[in-house]
Amino acid sequence: MARVPFALGLFLLAAVGARAADTPGSGPPVRGLFIAAPSPGRVDEFVKFIDEELAPRGVNTLILGVNYEYQFASRSEMADPHGLSKGDVAKLVASCRKAKIHLIPQINLLGHQSWADHLGRLLSVHPELDETPWVKLAPNVKWPNPDRLYCKSYCPRHPQVHEIVFPLIDEICDAFESDAFHAGLDEVFYLGEEKCPRCGKADKAELFADEVKAIRDRLASKNRKLWIWGDRLLDGDTTGLGEWEASTNQTSRAIDLVPKDIIICDWHYEQAAPTPSLFALKGLSVVACPWRKSDVALRQLRDMQDIRGQSPAPTRDRLLGVMQTSWNGCDSFLDEFYGRKKPAATEKPRRPRGSEVECFKALADAWKSKPSS
Repeated sequence: MARVPFALGLFLLAAVGARAADTPGSGPPVRGLFIAAPSPGRVDEFVKFIDEELAPRGVNTLILGVNYEYQFASRSEMADPHGLSKGDVAKLVASCRKAKIHLIPQINLLGHQSWADHLGRLLSVHPELDETPWVKLAPNVKWPNPDRLYCKSYCPRHPQVHEIVFPLIDEICDAFESDAFHAGLDEVFYLGEEKCPRCGKADKAELFADEVKAIRDRLASKNRKLWIWGDRLLDGDTTGLGEWEASTNQTSRAIDLVPKDIIICDWHYEQAAPTPSLFALKGLSVVACPWRKSDVALRQLRDMQDIRGQSPAPTRDRLLGVMQTSWNGCDSFLDEFYGRKKPAATEKPRRPRGSEVECFKALADAWKSKPSS
């Protein structure tokens, strides 16, 4: 099902790729940053960062990865005593309101419930939700491995899973006074496993879409929007993007099954793949997401501007903009941003690693030179 729209996306880019990206009024409406929430001891520093750096640089959307690092009251067993407090969040909310920045909290749902050597809080407290309890975690596990262990998932058909996670979503959205929530849902490698007594024989695309719809419906009942990462909705074989930036475990057909009012965060870090066109042509709103390579980020911005400028209103209005992502932790990002720490020089010999801070600065400079359309 992805072949025709993806080809159309390539056609659109080929048609407009040579056009200049500096057409007046061509800037995207969403200029975002995704970053882990600050540790409690650095909330005040992060508020200063919002006031003095994000607002002047034109950032208007900030997604904070809170996950389960919050002092939850709705499910006391899930409270992290060392996590953010309601008072900490109130400081962030006030700062973003003053700066007119759309503040959105994030908790990883479905996938990313562990790393290879340790469980996250949800499965530590509620091991009964584990999709693959027979897969044992261990130190020094490398990818690939016989169990295909990267991160564990919860079982979306466990009868108690939504009774546990939905109150957490409600509480964190209330604390952030937010009309939106980011549910993660990326890199889900364990889903519909054969040994699972509840979903082992289910269609994986339907399983994924059903979980998206369940989360979306919970949020919609409180007038909130759902944001998710887009990789599981892309066909890794057809696009050539592989099993990380896209899906090779049969979830990609969910692109035709998920609700159309969700927001897709389409991450590509090594190249500016034309997949925003695919999502927009499928009726889904989309934000392009770079990481640490400035040339890729600027190309994603240029492509977004070009395609928006050449598209009829329904398609243009679904191409929302660009969001820088940070994956080295908020404290590390601040240390590098303020010159207290240098980025790693290389990922591999003679291959530049790039810097998420420098990528963000380059993207923000480009935003400042273009008004929003």
